[in-house]
Amino acid sequence: MENITSIVNTIGSFLWGWPMIVLLLGTHLYLTIILRFPQRKIFTAIKLSVTKDKTGSGDVSQFGALATALAATIGTGNIVGVATAVALGGPGAVLWCWLTGVFGIATKYSEGLLAIKYRVKTSDGTMLGGPMYALERGLKMKWMAVLFCVFTAVAAFGIGNTVQANSIALLMDETYSISPYVTGLILSISTALVILFGVKGISKVCEMLVPFMAGFYVIGCIIILVINSSFLGETFTLIFQSAFTPQAAGGGFVGTTVMMAARYGIARGLFSNESGLGSAPIVAAAAKTRNPVRQALVSSTGTFWDTVVVCALTGLVLVSSIIAHPDIDHTQGAALTKAAFSKIPYIGTFILSVGIITFAFSTILGWSYYGEKAVEYLGGKKYIFSYRMFWIVAVFVGSIMNLSLVWSIADSMNALMAIPNLIALLLLSRVVVKETKKYLWDNNLDGDDPEEIPIVNKN
Repeated sequence: MENITSIVNTIGSFLWGWPMIVLLLGTHLYLTIILRFPQRKIFTAIKLSVTKDKTGSGDVSQFGALATALAATIGTGNIVGVATAVALGGPGAVLWCWLTGVFGIATKYSEGLLAIKYRVKTSDGTMLGGPMYALERGLKMKWMAVLFCVFTAVAAFGIGNTVQANSIALLMDETYSISPYVTGLILSISTALVILFGVKGISKVCEMLVPFMAGFYVIGCIIILVINSSFLGETFTLIFQSAFTPQAAGGGFVGTTVMMAARYGIARGLFSNESGLGSAPIVAAAAKTRNPVRQALVSSTGTFWDTVVVCALTGLVLVSSIIAHPDIDHTQGAALTKAAFSKIPYIGTFILSVGIITFAFSTILGWSYYGEKAVEYLGGKKYIFSYRMFWIVAVFVGSIMNLSLVWSIADSMNALMAIPNLIALLLLSRVVVKETKKYLWDNNLDGDDPEEIPIVNKN
């Protein structure tokens, strides 16, 4: 088993190495340039995200689709993932993580646009979309669409299910001495009560859960920053200097290089916001919207909230806490985060606990939909109920198992998901530009898409 784990870890390290980072970041930059910096429209996008499109076709509201995508995206990676980047890459990793989010907005925009452009619907009116349909309908590459769905279905049970359940169970056991079996049972029942109602049930819960969990966590971060306010100037200076110059050992940090800061900051940023992975457009395709660009703009706000806001706040909290308290153990991501939040008197541990529990549980809900649609593409609706049953059982299993191997496999599957999706984004970039010109650059955001959504048989 140790040998297998070692092999899988080696594969994962290769897949998430510099070639993948260059490919993902390169796609972010390329799409940003050809789309004339769609980041400029972020406030228009935020306004659209909370505006109901009453004339659009779809299963859930634009905000419901965004909330579901955010539920899957904002996970433990926003907390522990950023801490790991700081621990391994130094304070400069925070800036690289943030920049990845800024440029990733263009990629998330493009994913959302293609999801609506190439979506289909079943005979009962249910919307289906995502990279698999862009690959099949836009590029005639059904074989690659199949590969994407296989990788998505496997990755979902890892990064979107068992490892999230495991993080909750470990937290409850270590902090409150609650048995993983009890936690697993409660999580399984809670998950069942939501996902058995399909995307409408998931989106309704996420619409309520996401604003609460993000707001609660952000308030906790702001409290810590107020406590560390006298160190914020030094924090910003250190983050910017360390991102572009080597960081000598001392001041609470190990010696780091610019390459280390960039590698870990970019990798964790990409992993956190999922721009380019192809997961978020699966639920974006279900949104009620009158044209592809409106939903593309709404989808792009997901990366803004996830990385530009939440991850940035986490990074500032961690670096300022290390400066303020040099005795904090910053060599392990989880320990660093726990130590930082413990500085909030009385309620610090509770705030972190609520953050991890809600972030992880929402990820379980969001990824259940991604995996479900991948399975439906591969085999049809007849497998959906069985899939949901397996998902519920996996939540319990993940709560009581050691998942180091599962995590490594899922990590590799996530990287493999990105490759077909990035191919679709790059080869269909002209379509993205054409649709953007038609609706955004020509000031026609309220225009209706004249194309009929094709009907497919997915029984």
